[in-house]
Amino acid sequence: MTRFFSLINGLIGSLLLFYVFAGCMNSGSNPDDEHLIRVSDRVLTVLEFNQAFEISKTAYPHDLRHEPDYFKDAQLRLLNQLMVELIILERAEELGLYVSDEEVEKAVADIKSDYPEDTFEKTLLEFAVSFESWEARLRNRLLMGKVVDNELKNQIVITAEDIAKYYEKNVKAQKPDMDSAAKMEDINEMMIKHLRQEKTEEAYKKWIKELKQRYTIEINSVQWEKISGSDYSEDQNLGTLNSTNN
Repeated sequence: MTRFFSLINGLIGSLLLFYVFAGCMNSGSNPDDEHLIRVSDRVLTVLEFNQAFEISKTAYPHDLRHEPDYFKDAQLRLLNQLMVELIILERAEELGLYVSDEEVEKAVADIKSDYPEDTFEKTLLEFAVSFESWEARLRNRLLMGKVVDNELKNQIVITAEDIAKYYEKNVKAQKPDMDSAAKMEDINEMMIKHLRQEKTEEAYKKWIKELKQRYTIEINSVQWEKISGSDYSEDQNLGTLNSTNN
């Protein structure tokens, strides 16, 4: 059951990307639809943010409408998430990266194979998204993963010294049972996994920070205040979002 809900959340993430990349393709088609986020020439509109937020709320275990603090935090998180996705898409174009049809087909098959029968299609119908649209957005989600791998894979190096320090700090005090080589191998595998995760997260944060400085990023403060009821510059100063308000 836990795995099933994880898959649902992954599907929600793909649906959010539907609005991100629809915004990139349709920006300017409706002059009355104000932009909320602009990264270079890529735009996400207020309407698309609101639609994405309606989807993202389904991932929360409680009704956000009755908890104002959580509601605002969810809005801020989504704003930051969508901005970062636009940034990564911009970087993908610079690098000339793309996702092949074969890669998309394999990803679709893997996702569908883990869902109970008909659940996958029913979930798409609930959000009024066609399979073709979802598949197109999945391609972009895969592309984002490819960009991250391309940019960070050579930065993650785990040395014997790293493992020794991690062991002293996190494992030794627990006095693990190391009577067999298999036990020690399991412990080494666990340490390497945790170290890789820590270093990847650290490298990712640094990389995104550098990209934010590289591109022209604009958050429409007027529209954000209408959405959230707060001033964007104040939210930015609190450190919730890290962007450039041009």
